[in-house]
Amino acid sequence: MRKLRAAVGSNLGKQAASQERRKKRAPNSSQAKPSAPKDLANQQEEEIFQASVSPYHLFRNRTEITAFRKSLLSWYDTEKRDLPWRRQAEDEEDLDRRAYAVWVSEVMLQQTQVATVINYYTRWMQKWPTLQNLANASLEEVNQLWAGLGYYSRGRRLQEGARKVVEELGGHMPRTADTLQQLLPGVGRYTAGAIASIAFGQATGVVDGNVVRVLCRVRAIGADSKSTVVSQHLWSLAQQLVDPNRPGDFNQAAMELGATVCTPQRPLCSQCPVQSLCRARQRVEQEQFSASWNLQGTPDVEDCTPITGKCQLCLPSTEPWNYALGVANFPRKASRRPPREEYLAICVLEQPRALGGTHILLVQRPSSGLLAGLWEFPSVTLEHSGQHQHKDLLQKLQSWTGPLPATHLQYLGEVSHTFSHIKLTYQVYGLALEGQTPVTTPPGARWLTREEFHTAAVSTAMKKVFRVYEDHQPGTCKGSKRSQLSSPTSQKKPSRKKPNQGQQVLDSFFWPHIPTDTPSLNSAAQ
Repeated sequence: MRKLRAAVGSNLGKQAASQERRKKRAPNSSQAKPSAPKDLANQQEEEIFQASVSPYHLFRNRTEITAFRKSLLSWYDTEKRDLPWRRQAEDEEDLDRRAYAVWVSEVMLQQTQVATVINYYTRWMQKWPTLQNLANASLEEVNQLWAGLGYYSRGRRLQEGARKVVEELGGHMPRTADTLQQLLPGVGRYTAGAIASIAFGQATGVVDGNVVRVLCRVRAIGADSKSTVVSQHLWSLAQQLVDPNRPGDFNQAAMELGATVCTPQRPLCSQCPVQSLCRARQRVEQEQFSASWNLQGTPDVEDCTPITGKCQLCLPSTEPWNYALGVANFPRKASRRPPREEYLAICVLEQPRALGGTHILLVQRPSSGLLAGLWEFPSVTLEHSGQHQHKDLLQKLQSWTGPLPATHLQYLGEVSHTFSHIKLTYQVYGLALEGQTPVTTPPGARWLTREEFHTAAVSTAMKKVFRVYEDHQPGTCKGSKRSQLSSPTSQKKPSRKKPNQGQQVLDSFFWPHIPTDTPSLNSAAQ
């Protein structure tokens, strides 16, 4: 018993010490508060909006809000995951370095799973521990470290922001959500709020994909969460709920709850610290009660009563309650537009007798647009029919190397890769050159060894193409059966079937940390 008391006392002591450090490091009120006129205007706009919303989708009073804060933070203090960016933000005394550490983590976590980010974040902070270090790095170095993480424009904008802070802002990060969003490239409403609350202690709410799910269930919001009305209401709720004494912890707690308990499918309602305040849970219990007594159409104990006309926050009448989903009826997943499809012929051009071993040719993509600045194998865009791909690809290769023997171009297979908005299907070829690497290499191209390729700034799609190439090398199982075809059409037409789940590797995963200002939601170039 004494040991138990000692352990509890030690844990409480650590929490108290942690809270004391946060208080000491919090900036003064002039740093954390936005301008009064804008703050007043936002407050008035919020009051007008809430006046038109049914109380069913709001919190009744201050007591209910306080209970929500207390329950969520108590749960977070005992159940939060030990993550490197949390440790760094907690231990860092310098405000600018703390804000930088939070900024890096929030950008990496956009559309990407936590487990994937941990290693990238650790390597990034080891290589560039300060804003100044990142500002002095080259884009090539940034792309190289970011390779495989997806949404490559994030890394580029992060470095652009670091350079702006160093060169134009005296090396000091903006201190409020408003100024962070105004001054830093690629920083939207969510990212600005996360940095301001976690690093600077500003009482500003945040809404990412996890928070959307939590709030929609807690207040039974079933309409499309991406609609303007719902989005505006969720931001209003987030601002209303954020704890002014622990805003950073509260925002992280809400995101943590959505990531680990209030999950998209099979949520762990029995482990939820705010289940007593959850209208989705109450709806499930009421529906179960009605079904057990065969009481079709029985109204909820507490239901939405729109103030004017049809409620814009409830489940649409076209999508009735689904008993199998339970609380996952909120929010309903909006229909997603399928990615457009494009087809390319791509070639792994190798110099097997080059000095130092086999070398392969890579060319650099344009400095803007999809996969900007990354390296790839030479390729040409195809029409859907796949006509003339052999000839077009050969001409493209010759523009880099000079005359090539057409008979040596060999078809290796097909690779599909899906980004957030586009599905690329590659017809993969291989071609081995005689002799050594050309004396001169054209601008925008370079020859790399196989080992150098694996550490270069290349996309996941190129790594998949390279695997097809490696599978057809002599000595491998597939290489012994290497195709001698000059074109895939002589064997079979390119498949237009949807790739199975094993073939389709996404740059982002379903239901990771998804802020409302991510590149995919704002249609920015990836």
